[in-house]
Amino acid sequence: MALLQISEPGQSPNPHERRIAVGIDLGTTHSLVAAVRNGSAECLPDTQGRVLLPSVVRYIDAQRREIGFDALAHQTTDPGNTIASVKRLMGRGAADIAHAEKLPYALVDAPGMAQIRTIAGTKSPVEVSAEILATLRFRAEDTFNDDIYGAVITVPAYFDDAQRQATKDAAQLAGLNVLRLINEPTAAAIAYGLDNAAEGVYAIYDLGGGTFDISILRLSAGVFEVLATGGDSALGGDDYDRALAEWLLAESDVLAQTPEDQALVMAQARLCKEALSSEDIVTAEVDLSSGSIDLSLNREQFEAATAALTARTLQAVRKVLRDAALGKDDVKGVVMVGGSTRMPQVQRAVAEFFGQPPLTNLNPDEVVALGAAVQANQLAGNNPSGDLLLLDVIPLSLGIETMGGLVERIVPRNQTIPTAMAQDFTTYKDGQTALALHVVQGERDLVADCRSLARFELRGIPPMAAGAARIRVTFTVDADGLLNVSAKEQVSGVEARIDVKPSYGLSDDQIAKMLSESFTTAESDMRARALVEARVDADRLLLATQSALDVDGDLLGAEERVAMDAAMQGLRSVLASEDTALIESQSKALAQATEAFAAMRMNRGIANALAGKNIATI
Repeated sequence: MALLQISEPGQSPNPHERRIAVGIDLGTTHSLVAAVRNGSAECLPDTQGRVLLPSVVRYIDAQRREIGFDALAHQTTDPGNTIASVKRLMGRGAADIAHAEKLPYALVDAPGMAQIRTIAGTKSPVEVSAEILATLRFRAEDTFNDDIYGAVITVPAYFDDAQRQATKDAAQLAGLNVLRLINEPTAAAIAYGLDNAAEGVYAIYDLGGGTFDISILRLSAGVFEVLATGGDSALGGDDYDRALAEWLLAESDVLAQTPEDQALVMAQARLCKEALSSEDIVTAEVDLSSGSIDLSLNREQFEAATAALTARTLQAVRKVLRDAALGKDDVKGVVMVGGSTRMPQVQRAVAEFFGQPPLTNLNPDEVVALGAAVQANQLAGNNPSGDLLLLDVIPLSLGIETMGGLVERIVPRNQTIPTAMAQDFTTYKDGQTALALHVVQGERDLVADCRSLARFELRGIPPMAAGAARIRVTFTVDADGLLNVSAKEQVSGVEARIDVKPSYGLSDDQIAKMLSESFTTAESDMRARALVEARVDADRLLLATQSALDVDGDLLGAEERVAMDAAMQGLRSVLASEDTALIESQSKALAQATEAFAAMRMNRGIANALAGKNIATI
């Protein structure tokens, strides 16, 4: 019946040429898949008409598993094998997961990413996420009765390189061709902008089950330009549930001693949270092994127990506005995304902060998937006349380690991607034939305060004097936000490169604190950087002076040599000092002491070069 199919003008190629592409929102609490059909994006339901798929996987035995609503039903009866909120484990090491002891399932502290112990064996978060993605893939294939060409998958804007790579690995394991990873706030803006024909500066406030993102975008005639992005990858609805659960336990004076107890009280806290979105008072009732919880809870008590979490989201909003060089009055509208934005205290806090009611006319659960579907449709080539242009950014700066443990930032945060940026470096010692490169991510000046991404070496550099070699280091960030780094010596052409496949295991607190620390510690970072630079310059001066003395020390008289040695010793004695000014003054003293010696060396060099020559041969 292909001849009878009708498409919107310019919205589809010939039916036999159309590629089926989907957008997938892989969420902490729920996941869903959407596609463009009949010229508009819509979420695809399951056989029972439900578009949401709970992001829960239950392992029954080595061969069988339940996914979605069936798994959710066993969350309190089989908590050890029912894995929920796996998104919070993506790209994390076991030691880096906050509240790991309160999880109802057991984590295995294996090298790299955290593993989950189940009746079906040890499972990685990538495998569990792949089960969810595969279920959504099958749903889409059943809907269209055809294979899926590719998918655009959304990730939190504040997902780092390890988390993005883990998400991409999960999609590939599920048999999906990943067209692109895009940030969830950006996907929401695409859906909102196209649906409402909006133009101007908009804030996307995305509070999901496990992550919080805030992005500032400029929408104009099909161009979605991300001005700045920020957030907290360890803050979401789960944290509101946990705070409420702890309040219930404290008020009732009981303990959650078993995994079943923990699952029951968390489930009850979630029910109370959801009920308080529409009711003023609810009753919490649950029987635990150590006692029962039976008490009334009003909205004011819930808001008081979670006020610190809401305040954390607004703190991130302030920082993003500062990065974008905008004030609250410059924002035309605030789009609310994520199921957790249904909480009245969140909507009220956002309204008070921006001085305007937030935009809630689109379903916060669906808007991210709808935007991803629009992007997928275009990337698949089904909308050749579309003029959608997406300009996303990276959330954290990228750079390399230089001498003294300093970070030289090459790609600044909030840089539009895809991008390629380069910087030239040189060698530290005479005759150096290799260079070790350490790639880092973060906003602090010292390597110790940033996140290590990768290490590689450039070998085969021709022996040269220190500072003569020119090594160009190039950072390339693709449209998915994934990174590769290359280093090339410009004279010889020797080159080395690495696709940054990060070691999984970033602290939940680390990325959440990176930007805040960059502001609160700016002054101390500046002092520390100045001190390290002074030490590196002093060490380089000592090394160069000693090399010169080894070759041409005979040019100096006894008194001159004693004075020179004294100046060098004076500088060596203060190298370990914390006084930057003292190191710089001793370096200046040595530099002055070597001026006459440098002139003598130059004269000797010229004399040697001209020896045996006449004016006719020069």
